[in-house]
Amino acid sequence: MGDPVEPPEGTPDGGSGNEDEYRSVVFDESFVRAARIQELSARERLGGGYSRAVRRRGLFGSLSRQAIALLVVVAVAFAAAVYFGISSPHSSGRPSGSQLTASLVALAPSTPVVPVDDPNAPFAGLPASYHDGAVGLGTPGGSATPHFTRTEVSRALDIVQHYLSASSLALGTLVHGETADVRRLVTPGQQTQYDQSIAAPSDDQHHAATGWLVRFDPAKVALAVDTVKVVGAMTIDEEDAGVLAIDTDHTLVYALRPADAPSGPVTLHTVRRALRFEFDRADLAAGRLRLIDAVVQTGPTSCTSRLAAYLQPVLTGTTPPAVTDPADHSRSAWAVCAVLKP
Repeated sequence: MGDPVEPPEGTPDGGSGNEDEYRSVVFDESFVRAARIQELSARERLGGGYSRAVRRRGLFGSLSRQAIALLVVVAVAFAAAVYFGISSPHSSGRPSGSQLTASLVALAPSTPVVPVDDPNAPFAGLPASYHDGAVGLGTPGGSATPHFTRTEVSRALDIVQHYLSASSLALGTLVHGETADVRRLVTPGQQTQYDQSIAAPSDDQHHAATGWLVRFDPAKVALAVDTVKVVGAMTIDEEDAGVLAIDTDHTLVYALRPADAPSGPVTLHTVRRALRFEFDRADLAAGRLRLIDAVVQTGPTSCTSRLAAYLQPVLTGTTPPAVTDPADHSRSAWAVCAVLKP
């Protein structure tokens, strides 16, 4: 018998007589997988008048329905993440990651700073509305809001009072450089910002140590008496159904003397702190708060003072000019100066 691979008529002229003749058209596996699918639809098979012999697959034609569904789910999830990532921070009920925004305002005296008449009674000239320490904070009784119970509101007010006492009344905070007690009351989402503010204070509206607490440079200033006089109030609000807000506005008066003169003249220094705090229920349970905004006015202070690290009181002497030089680039552009009422 003849070779089964040879055609009956024999080997064509010029042929090799074996499969070498077709070796140039052998398809490898990758080519086969990429080939067009030859399957026709039922209508094409029955009609016979189809215009093309091959039905091309679309971009997702080679994917299963499950794979396409998975791609759609991933795309929707990504779009949602982008949307919520660029939306307002108040769109989330959990406020723990937001930054504090602080504004520091130096109040320059319009007349020379003079000491008090009686160092043993430095607050004698203050109005009767000022009270000693925490009594002057004016903490109201808790009452229910539309979405928070009386107990939750009372809890928030208690945390705020502790924060105000630790940050503006405690001697360790004021003149001994202590910061841990205040930090313990700050929600974990803000503690990194707090630590940066203490370690490297900057008047950039976000990293001023004095936005978080009241403190004086112990190398320059000492308290003449331990008492701090306070007047002010707190108000309760809701940011939304899941966030309770408390606004505080207090004026504090400190009796100060030079650190190197224990018997030196005593002068009064005034600080106004307008603060906004927010809580969610997790914060309330943990006894923490989030400080959102802080506006601090401090005087008598020179307009040229740098206030981010310490408040800088003018104790006695010549009144510094209440001017701001816009060409002085050594001073922060965020710094604000006003004139202190005599």
